[in-house]
Amino acid sequence: MKTIAIYGAGPALGLAVARRFGGEGFRVALVARRREALDAMVGALSADGLEAAGFQADIADPAEALRAADEIEDRFGAIDVLEHSPTPAGPSVSPLDIDTRTAAAVLDLYVLTPIALVNRLLPGMRERGDGALLFAMGAAAKYPTGRYAAPSVALPGLRGYIHTLNAAARDSGVYAGALLIGALIEGSPAHRESQARTGGGAATPVIAPSDLADRLWNLAADRDRVEDVIEPVFSRPGPTTPATDH
Repeated sequence: MKTIAIYGAGPALGLAVARRFGGEGFRVALVARRREALDAMVGALSADGLEAAGFQADIADPAEALRAADEIEDRFGAIDVLEHSPTPAGPSVSPLDIDTRTAAAVLDLYVLTPIALVNRLLPGMRERGDGALLFAMGAAAKYPTGRYAAPSVALPGLRGYIHTLNAAARDSGVYAGALLIGALIEGSPAHRESQARTGGGAATPVIAPSDLADRLWNLAADRDRVEDVIEPVFSRPGPTTPATDH
């Protein structure tokens, strides 16, 4: 039986990815900061008849992320699929207010932790001749914007890394892919905050987490493209409204 490790697991996208891959026979390892949230998600998955366990770690710290990987492999054996989809680090800031502390925080979360995990998992995947490294992120990876200035420092670098990583690793049977999300994820903290601000109105597009989980599954299964992009409304012709970062 294969194992997926979901880093940054939450009750919206993370849980949907767990159900999608769990439904395909994967054991599920959830990694997040809060034990209560992990226990709730594991309980929900167990009620669905899926094998799952939670591992507590702050994935903004590469060392903690690596410790969680060790614990997952002690419990389940080799990690076959990595899915990295953290929530944004800290409040939104203006480009004029970004300092080295802010930059370091987003680089740790969105770049250094992914690189650390790839370095940890890739050798085993290459030796086995199979594996998938999946990254879900905001559309700021492709369309940097002042509204999401801090993620715009880091996500384009992560996106470039994924493209070059896939090109280098694919001949050994390992796939790297990105899902760029230019919409609010239904049920996510950002979606709830938007509803509170707008009184429930739809100021930006909303997408179901199950749809995103299907897209991630298809990336890993088909391996025919490096990324899938849900275009933000400000990149489309016609009236524009900036979409939220994931």
